[in-house]
Amino acid sequence: MVKNLHFNLSRFYFIYYFFVGLFVPYWGLYLTFKSFTPIEIGFLLSFFQLSRIFAPNLWGWIADHTEKRSLWIRLTAFIGFVGFMGIFWADSFIEIFVIMMAMSVFTSSTLPLAESLTLSHLASTNGHYSKIRAWGSFGFIMAALSFGFILDSLGMHYLLIVLCITQFLIFIFSYGVPEKPYHRKKLTQNSFIKILKKPEVFSLLLACALMVTSHGLLYNFYSIYMNDQGYSNSIIGFLWALGVICEIFIFFLMPKITRYLNFKQILLISLFIAVVRFYLIGSFADCLLIILIAQMMHAFTFGSFHVASIEMIHQFFSGKNHAKGQALYNSITYGVGGALGGLGGGYVIQMYSASTAFTLSALFPLIGFFIALVGIKSRFSISKLFN
Repeated sequence: MVKNLHFNLSRFYFIYYFFVGLFVPYWGLYLTFKSFTPIEIGFLLSFFQLSRIFAPNLWGWIADHTEKRSLWIRLTAFIGFVGFMGIFWADSFIEIFVIMMAMSVFTSSTLPLAESLTLSHLASTNGHYSKIRAWGSFGFIMAALSFGFILDSLGMHYLLIVLCITQFLIFIFSYGVPEKPYHRKKLTQNSFIKILKKPEVFSLLLACALMVTSHGLLYNFYSIYMNDQGYSNSIIGFLWALGVICEIFIFFLMPKITRYLNFKQILLISLFIAVVRFYLIGSFADCLLIILIAQMMHAFTFGSFHVASIEMIHQFFSGKNHAKGQALYNSITYGVGGALGGLGGGYVIQMYSASTAFTLSALFPLIGFFIALVGIKSRFSISKLFN
């Protein structure tokens, strides 16, 4: 029974991040193919982040109030699929904007709800979050690698078909994520508002948002930037896949890493490495070897960062605050932070250059490093989810 649960959770992460592995590396190239400007592309792609500011909180509150997280995962996945179907008839900026808005309002909440349910299940089944999450990385790698070759051989229009099929499979596989009753003993713990007032929570959210600000630029414009540098779609797909391959190693090594480092230390290391990574991308894009090294740093700037931040949020927001806490984390970090990086990055690229934008983006995780260093005081216990 437990093995079947872990298989279903892993399968859901695999297909969800298969979609991400198609969308993140190649959607910006599709919009470039449609002749949109960097500012327009930044706005269109950043709407996914903008929708994360409010949509996950709404769905997280509904899920916690109804205690039906699994139901709302299925519902948001289905409506996201229906919304995306309109992309086959969309051509202008306004039409694509409406389609992406319709899809993102719902799909932006699918993952935080799934994260909340997954952590709840693993807490009682002795599962390893990092190992289950690694299957998401496998999905991303398979999508990024395979579609790069498809794109070079067959053309950009096939992206829409594959994305639509994958979105439908997310809905189908969401039925394998079962409901988990809330832990009644935790209902008397701190209220959601009281948790938000803690300076440590504010510092954590702000540091994470600054980290994701740099990644907002990366997710929106890295493929376009590399394409402008003369790299083929196949190489671009490989670069994305390389980062996620290294990320998988971190996920599987996390149980050993947490024997020596606590989650605050892991977060700080991740932020520092992000400073180096984004400086290298901005300053040495014409050197493939350095770009390869920078992509390998994704293991830390996303992999270890994600595990540490998710677990810290999990420990701050317990009981019936789980879904709301994960939704808030996604809203502040990937919503506000990602949108600032995407929109601001598009402006800097159009006014100056992509290399300038990526070099300047190294400042955000640097500021986040010092905020986390000073603002987070807790010695976080090492959860059995990671050991």
